[in-house]
Amino acid sequence: MKVLVIGNGGREHAIIWKLAQSPKVTKIYSALGNAGIAKQAEIVNIKIDDFQTLANFAIENKIDFTFVGPEIPLADGIVDFFNSKNLKIFGPSKKGAMLEASKSFAKDFMQKYNVPTAAYNVFTDFNKALDFLNKLPEDEKLVVKADGLAAGKGVIMCQNRQQAIRALKDIMQDKTFGSAGNKIIFEQWLQGQETSVLVFVDGKHFSIMPAAQDHKRVGDGDTGLNTGGMGAYAPAPVATEELLKQIKEQIMPAIINGLQKEKIEYKGILYIGFMVDNGKPYVLEFNCRFGDPETQVILPLLKTDLVDIVEHTINQTLDEIDIKWENKAAVCVVLASGGYPENYEKNIEISGLDTVTEDEAIIFHAGTKKNENGKIVTSGGRVLVVTAISDDIKSAIDKAYKVIPKIKFDKMHYRKDIGQRALKWISKQKLPL
Repeated sequence: MKVLVIGNGGREHAIIWKLAQSPKVTKIYSALGNAGIAKQAEIVNIKIDDFQTLANFAIENKIDFTFVGPEIPLADGIVDFFNSKNLKIFGPSKKGAMLEASKSFAKDFMQKYNVPTAAYNVFTDFNKALDFLNKLPEDEKLVVKADGLAAGKGVIMCQNRQQAIRALKDIMQDKTFGSAGNKIIFEQWLQGQETSVLVFVDGKHFSIMPAAQDHKRVGDGDTGLNTGGMGAYAPAPVATEELLKQIKEQIMPAIINGLQKEKIEYKGILYIGFMVDNGKPYVLEFNCRFGDPETQVILPLLKTDLVDIVEHTINQTLDEIDIKWENKAAVCVVLASGGYPENYEKNIEISGLDTVTEDEAIIFHAGTKKNENGKIVTSGGRVLVVTAISDDIKSAIDKAYKVIPKIKFDKMHYRKDIGQRALKWISKQKLPL
């Protein structure tokens, strides 16, 4: 079986790493790949927005299915394009990807189909949005969101009205997130702890994965700017059995019902970001694909062949497969370029990668490439992801941080507190590690 994976980050490396374990797979191609992916897949130099060339490649090379990693090609309709060519592809349709591509579309969908979420207001006119804010109390807390895709950074937590006004100006006037800020959402501030629940969805059936928790802020203690994610762990203990039962028996059936009523074809991953407030889950956002870096802690726990899951999803027979997971914990820490998520240098040589065995940790490449001398160098903000697996979260944390000093590149930055929230929650609940 031949597979094409679209995307070149840490998420795609994890997907390829898992697909490569399948006895069914004989060849993996990657567009555009990175230095780590190149060890397990043949790199194809086709841009991810060049649907015609990608489809031609899939036809010419007899690709059995294409797996789409990032959100932009999904939002731009790659699945619809491939389906029109009778090519098998894993991911939702363009309309399905609107759940991520437009936060207002997602909020309206949730409201219509009784999916619990925070109260919200949507504006396309700056002055009307400003007028709305000016009528709020000065100490009103608010979440301000750019409507469109913003690489996971289009959400601003505002502690008061003045911060919300500043966020409004940044998004709608200064275009901090480009055209994603043409429409803006003001959302009720929810208290609690966030968790991410990813779900395999075939349009009729679903299967829930172990809950994960991402660390968005660049600095320890959740300080500094928002990033694409500085680390994650799974399973997240805040997602209790009772909570997961509510998601399985109430929230997911409501979502599936909505997809069917709206005639949305959805065959892929639905990422649901929850805020757990007093034990109740509220949906903060949807993503239409695997998260990054959540993928790097979820897929290492998957026991079932990912190829089998993909095939059942495409064929809408997810109810016929029993997906199994390791009874273990995984923690990942992102090694980033100094200065990320703002300005940072590239082409810095990385050393120590060959000193780490997979028994110690799995090193997923995110922003790497080989230079003209065959050396692996940095090529992005998030450079590497160190994933450790162990019997519990505490030992997985220890394992990951034991490996990190072996890897070096100039100005390397990483958070020192990944997973600590889980340990605090466990301690507070007096649960075993």
